[in-house]
Formats: sequence, structure tokens, C-alpha cells
Amino acid sequence: MAKTKKPQEQTPTTVIFVRHGENKWTKKHKLAGRAPGVHLNKTGRKQAKAVGKRLAAVKLAAVYASPLERTIETAEAIASRQNLPVTPCPGLMEVDIGDWTGRRIKDLVKEPAWPVIQGYPTGAAFPGGETMFAMQARMVAQVNELVAQHPGETIAVVGHADLIKAAVAHYLGVHFDLFQRLVISTASISVVSFTPHGPRVLVVNDTSHNPRPKNSGKKDHKKRN
Repeated sequence: MAKTKKPQEQTPTTVIFVRHGENKWTKKHKLAGRAPGVHLNKTGRKQAKAVGKRLAAVKLAAVYASPLERTIETAEAIASRQNLPVTPCPGLMEVDIGDWTGRRIKDLVKEPAWPVIQGYPTGAAFPGGETMFAMQARMVAQVNELVAQHPGETIAVVGHADLIKAAVAHYLGVHFDLFQRLVISTASISVVSFTPHGPRVLVVNDTSHNPRPKNSGKKDHKKRN
């Protein structure tokens, strides 16, 4: 009896999500949103260099990034080691936080919209800005499009905390109202493998490559991550 040939398995597409490095806004716990001119600070540049080194051994087919400066700078640290260009992607753009741009988190927690955004994002919108639901839909649509463009390849997607959290929650099958339970730190790596049978989340918020601050103890290291 002739042996039945097994169907050839399709190589999955792997997406490596990287959050941008630290900048003066994240350091001061202020929301930068889509404000122009927000660059990586000294720590952020070190983080970007470290994540670029971490991914140097990974064969990337492309590096995509949100068009904002802090994400482009982080992406360039990755792409330069791969001899690849950085491709800006509007769909990866930071959520439009409208009237909250530039405000401190310690002040925003007193706003009526704050607990809604934290606990009921499917029904929340930033005052004068984008709805959270639209942000997640935009991000997932963009990632799915990139996956379709790179069958069987590995790509890097450099973006922002809430967008990466929204995407990871979607591919985990976690309801969007629970997405704030995820943590995506600066310059962190999260990995999703897209197989013919659906996405598989492999890594979330890996920061082991990030340089530790000088004279920091275990307590500080745990808090930072």
C-alpha cells in the first residue's frame, strides 16, 4: 500500500513587537501621545542599542515602525544591524489622546474618563481624541496586513505600549476590557507566531536585554520592569 504523503507544513510568520525606548515624557510620567519632537533620552538610546543587539542574530525580512520620532529611532537601532530600511506605518501610530497630550498621569487619574479607559476601553474615548476600540481595530488590521505580506518570514514591528498591548490581547483571545492587565515596558520584546491554525503568543514584555541603571538593586530592577 502506497504511503500517504503528509501535507507540507507552512512556515509561520513571526512578528516581533518592540516598544520604543525611554524618553523624557515616559521618565516624567507624562503622556506624549502624537506630540512631535519627542526623542529618545540617554537611557532610551541605550535601550534601543541593546534591543538592536539582542535581535542582531534574528534574520528579519523587514522593520516597520510608527512614524513618530521615538519609534523610528528605536527601529533604526534594530534595522541598522540588519542592513534594512525602516518602513514607517501609519497604522502603527500612537493612539490619539487628544486633550490629554502632554498631561501628567498623576493629574489624569482624577479625570472622570480615566477609570473608563482603564476598565472599560471598549466604550472609552480620549477627550478630543480617538476611541480605544478604533485604536485596537486599526492596530490589528495593520498587523494582519503585514503578516499577509510576509508569509513564512520574521518581521519587527516597533510601536507604542497601548497598541502593542491591544494587539497581544487580541491574539491571546483576551477581551479588550482586560487589556490593561498586560504590561509592555520601554524597549520590551513581545513575540507572536502566526500559524495556519491561528496566532500563538510566544513572549510578552521581555526586558532582559535592557541595561540596568547604575547602583540599582533587585528592588529597583523589579519595579522598572
